[in-house]
Amino acid sequence: MSPTPVHRQKIQRRPVHGVLLLDKPLGLSSNQALQKAKWLLRADKAGHTGTLDPLATGVLPLCFGAATKFSQLQLDADKTYEALLLLGQKTSTADAEGEVIATRPVPPITPELLAELILRFTGPQTQVPPMYSALKKDGKALYEYARKGEEVEREARHVTIYKLNMAPALDPRASAAIKIIVSCSKGTYIRTLGEDIGEAIGCGAHLGSLRRLETGGFTASQCIQLPALEAMSEAGREACLLPVQSLVAAYPVVTLDADNAGRFLSGLRRRGAPGQWGPDAAMVQVYGSDPSAFLGSAHITADELIPGRLLSPVEIQDMLASRSPVSSPAAYAAVA
Repeated sequence: MSPTPVHRQKIQRRPVHGVLLLDKPLGLSSNQALQKAKWLLRADKAGHTGTLDPLATGVLPLCFGAATKFSQLQLDADKTYEALLLLGQKTSTADAEGEVIATRPVPPITPELLAELILRFTGPQTQVPPMYSALKKDGKALYEYARKGEEVEREARHVTIYKLNMAPALDPRASAAIKIIVSCSKGTYIRTLGEDIGEAIGCGAHLGSLRRLETGGFTASQCIQLPALEAMSEAGREACLLPVQSLVAAYPVVTLDADNAGRFLSGLRRRGAPGQWGPDAAMVQVYGSDPSAFLGSAHITADELIPGRLLSPVEIQDMLASRSPVSSPAAYAAVA
């Protein structure tokens, strides 16, 4: 007798607007973590702000609703990582999940060697993206080619390592290891950096662990873990959301009266008196006369306020209807 099919109850999705700072757990892809959080919040629209490998943990800002319009800012943001390099072995994936493809003896890891490596790998760098990455070639992710044993040509990319700390570490998986903390520009592959450091030492290396400590000003100490989120009520989960404008909190604020706000939301440039909007700026955050009414982003050129990413009237009303304690720029700055 065949088992009775189980019918899962359909979840009623709803508009949710804000940013959830998730501490991505080990073993989940960024998209799996996103879908779990989206399900818990019953959100109808969501996106993450840059892929973390299943092996990696740490800061993963998740954008819901209107916040997805500003997710590119986090994709472009500088980031900080902590990683453990296992020396003496090179793997097919450049991390602990891959097969060992080369083994070499490890020379003494002296303070002088570490100082030399820090100097060599700080500043502008050129990296060839790893085959096991989500970067696309001819419409397919590189890891799709890699899983079939294929290697395709990849263009080298220019990245910047702003700060690099290195120290000897102990790990039972290797005869020698190094812990590194890296502050870097967008697009930096820490697995590639680890491999390059291993080649510079002459013994090869792969990542034993990887954790993102910071991205675009958001730190691991601000994040919530999935088990804690699961244990909360729906209201508690929603209270964990930062407002949409937290993604642009670092930029100057421009406030518009009702007439200018309406025209601005229609996509019209607003000409101001000299200095009315402030000095020229590549980005500003724009509000209506209600300090909670975040309208979107803009830039200022020659006393002209030029719309960028705009919220819809429906999104603005949704956000005003669910005013949170940190919904104004001043309040957010107080808790950030």
